[in-house]
Amino acid sequence: MSRPAVARIHLDALTHNLGVMRARVGGARVMAVVKADGYGHGLERVAAALAGADAFGVASLEDAERLRAAGHTHRIVLLSGFVEPADLPRLRELDLDSVVHHPAQIEMLEAHPPGPGDERLRVWLKLDSGMHRLGFPARDAAHVHARLRALPGINGDIVLMTHFANSDVFDDEQTRRQLATFDQATQGLPGQRSLANSAAVLGWPMAQAQWVRPGGALYGISVVPGMPGTAFGLRPAMTLASRLIAINPVEAGEPVGYGATWHAPEDMRIGVVALGYGDGYPRAAKTGTPMLVDGIEVPVVGRVSMDLITLDLRNAPAAAIGSEVVAWGQGLPVERVAEHAGTIGYELVCSITRRVRFLET
Repeated sequence: MSRPAVARIHLDALTHNLGVMRARVGGARVMAVVKADGYGHGLERVAAALAGADAFGVASLEDAERLRAAGHTHRIVLLSGFVEPADLPRLRELDLDSVVHHPAQIEMLEAHPPGPGDERLRVWLKLDSGMHRLGFPARDAAHVHARLRALPGINGDIVLMTHFANSDVFDDEQTRRQLATFDQATQGLPGQRSLANSAAVLGWPMAQAQWVRPGGALYGISVVPGMPGTAFGLRPAMTLASRLIAINPVEAGEPVGYGATWHAPEDMRIGVVALGYGDGYPRAAKTGTPMLVDGIEVPVVGRVSMDLITLDLRNAPAAAIGSEVVAWGQGLPVERVAEHAGTIGYELVCSITRRVRFLET
């Protein structure tokens, strides 16, 4: 083994987190969002651990194909919807649901009706309640719903959905407005509803409806400011770890790392861990970003480089070459690292590169 960087995927944590979601939503169905290769954890292993979900949500046809090839018979929802007419036969062949969010998609459906014997396509009608990214204007809900139901190739059991822009801020006025806008727009329309993403499951119980769509929470990650996933009873599903490959004495005043951005405040030991932005660790992580060395928290010092990171070992005097270093995961929430890097935990776990070995635990 030439490079010790590993991502340990905790399958029991995934199953546990799904249970936490179910306990919070009562009888609502749970769509486990497994897009972006299972948030960087590996699509097939994640789906197997989350097989107790009622459906899977993906962003690409390719991910849906992988799930079907792995033997999953769940409902699979293409969250970004189809993008060209050639997608439609494949959707039916794979028995997928598709989100419909734009008039161009309805025009494709009208221009390419199903063939004899084709199954009716199940669709989720996405309404823009205030995020202004994807979705039909909420005021057009009744018209678009009727237009879809009139198409011969569409299953009449249409799920109505929207997406929140700021649900990670609890008691937020924008989320209340979006809830009111969606409720008003869909009043009197038949069909199940789906509003809640991970943050809304955690903090907006009035938004649960018949379907919830947790993503990051299933991997143990929160985007609620100041509250890591562990604060909600979630467990991290990934631990990114490596080992110290060098420990060097550095005299007071000497610089460490590219650009000489940090200088030793006293004579001290600097540890070098085999991990860097070439492995997916954020280059933007600032001096002071925490890591664990043999379970003891120490700070990153100097700039993160492609292959290596330097650590202040004054809090870990027993550290030696070969000591385990945890970048995030069990014992160190990824949200803390993300805060130092100016991002969110979702981005970090999705950024692990191919040279990191994945291990299932």
